[in-house]
Amino acid sequence: MKIQFTKMHGAGNDYIYVDATRYPIPDPGKASIKWSHRHFGIGGDGLVLIGRPDEAIADFSMRLFNADGSEALMCGNASRCVGKLVYEMGWTRKRHIRLSTLSGVKLIDLDVDEQDKVSNVVVDLNKPIFNDEHLFLPDGEPLPHGLFVSMGNPLYVVFVDDIEAVDVTTEGPRLEHHSRFPQRCNIVFAQCRPDYLRVRMWERGSGITLACGTGACATVVAATRAGLVPRCGDVVMDGGILHAEWRESDDHVLLSGPTTIAFTGEVEL
Repeated sequence: MKIQFTKMHGAGNDYIYVDATRYPIPDPGKASIKWSHRHFGIGGDGLVLIGRPDEAIADFSMRLFNADGSEALMCGNASRCVGKLVYEMGWTRKRHIRLSTLSGVKLIDLDVDEQDKVSNVVVDLNKPIFNDEHLFLPDGEPLPHGLFVSMGNPLYVVFVDDIEAVDVTTEGPRLEHHSRFPQRCNIVFAQCRPDYLRVRMWERGSGITLACGTGACATVVAATRAGLVPRCGDVVMDGGILHAEWRESDDHVLLSGPTTIAFTGEVEL
């Protein structure tokens, strides 16, 4: 069976997108492992399945499977890419989209240009959570000084003096599997620079990624709590620049940045 897919990325954070209503995939974890391989598959950080739930719940749904086959609760960049994809493919004419995820319904706003192309996507990731014992144990084996932030998925933000000197390939997996993270954790290494925040990512289930939307949001939240930024800022990642704002009026965190359709194709299930 041939499956039609779209390859997209947000600042280099790339996933394979499939309309699950047309192409039901019985074992998406297995498919994600196979298709995400960068030498023997399509290549990507994982697989995103787009569904259509009851309209009373949301306009679309998203399930995301990491490159190792594990299912993620949420992804900020993937949410934004879904918004661009469903509009530009003509699946909806709405510019305000409700997206159902495993961590709840997220609100997506689209900016559309004169050519009817999506020029910018903003997703509301709701309020950050700092205490969630299902994701972070407050006591136990020591961690490097940092802040746990749940943006629908678990993140641990560690500020460093020289981010380029961090051995992400060693420190990332060590912290991902730390005993105080019962469901593993996304690890954010961040450095505050004069006009922006510099971030390198280790994502649970995918390893080093060029960008991470929820990681950008968690960094701005952590930097705000530390008095380093005024509730918003540009976050420079290996694959590009994302912008996050921790809105003062309701404590919601907004993520914006580029979204790109790389190519479309067919793949054997």
